[in-house]
Amino acid sequence: MQNTVAKVAVVGSGISGSVCAATLARNGISVILFDSARGPGGRMSQRREISEDGRELLFDHGAPYFTVTNPDVLSVVTEWESRGLVAEWKSNFGSFDCFTNKFVNTEHQERESKKYVGVPGMNSICKALCHEPGVDSKFNMGIGKFEWLEHENLWSLIGLDGQHLGHFKGVVASDKNIASPRFTAITGQPPPLDIITKVIQELSNNCGYHKSQLYLAGDLSLAPELVKLHDIPIYPCFALMLGFNEPLSLVPANGLSFTNSKVLSRAHCESSKPGRSSTSERWVLHSTTEYAKDVIAQSGLEKPSKETLSKVGNEMLQEFLGTGLTIPHPFFMKAHRWGSAFPATSIAKEEKCVWSEKKKLAICGDFCLSPNVEGAILSGLAAASKLKGLIGTL
Repeated sequence: MQNTVAKVAVVGSGISGSVCAATLARNGISVILFDSARGPGGRMSQRREISEDGRELLFDHGAPYFTVTNPDVLSVVTEWESRGLVAEWKSNFGSFDCFTNKFVNTEHQERESKKYVGVPGMNSICKALCHEPGVDSKFNMGIGKFEWLEHENLWSLIGLDGQHLGHFKGVVASDKNIASPRFTAITGQPPPLDIITKVIQELSNNCGYHKSQLYLAGDLSLAPELVKLHDIPIYPCFALMLGFNEPLSLVPANGLSFTNSKVLSRAHCESSKPGRSSTSERWVLHSTTEYAKDVIAQSGLEKPSKETLSKVGNEMLQEFLGTGLTIPHPFFMKAHRWGSAFPATSIAKEEKCVWSEKKKLAICGDFCLSPNVEGAILSGLAAASKLKGLIGTL
């Protein structure tokens, strides 16, 4: 890549990074957005599969929908709705008790709050934001190293392949693993913000500090919350995508949560969402955290094998069939692992993002504020706000 100085690099095209990038661009700050995936979305991704008979099947296999309570987020979502990027999913939602084998609250939950979905897929929102004027999006490009150039007051970004990706006056990262040993367990390489790991190790070894007591000041000038990025607890999950030739007419709700199940946490009918094809009935099942942890404890953090995913798929399907209803055998079935997508804690509830003004570094994501789509949007807006405040220096 050409070695030029751009204004801001945004790493990660999930909803938090996409919102931040688009907000910055709308405020006159040019952005280059990087993501190691083939396309935008993160947990808002839509999966495209082809069945054995050639049918195209689309699944929102991460976040099935989102709700909104914050007025700032509602304003953003209302604008998305006016552009046709989101729509309200009006359907029945309820619970299934696996102990009594009964459905409950299938009408009450429908009235609780509006449930929004991207149209025609959850990733439609991120796709649009990543292509706003002023945002240059680059996919299949993972970041291997963030390097702070003290004398130049710039960030240098290096790709996972060692390629120099440019110098930047500001950086936004929306990946909770950028300073975590989990990154090494998955990629075999040091975390992109490995300097935090080195400082923690040095201070722990030489000064006897506990991690929770460390404050990275001086040359680093980073907020203490950034230390928490070193080891953010996560909830793993498996998703099972299913295709049926006929509707599951005996299931009284298109969105279900499960109680008293060791395997399933929720299920959603994809084909009932607005803007989706209804040529086949498509469902996505999500596992419980406990079930996913047990599988990972046996198979490891590496990419799961086909055998592991097949076993997981069969066990999740059997639990779904165990509702006692007449559910036909699916013509399509495929499992996916979300190894570290769901944060188990919030590290910056007050600020909504982690921020270093001296180095113009912002960390945003649902792990900063609240572990849902709304929390990710708010965190992305907060990160953009921090950098917008320095627009004269960028």
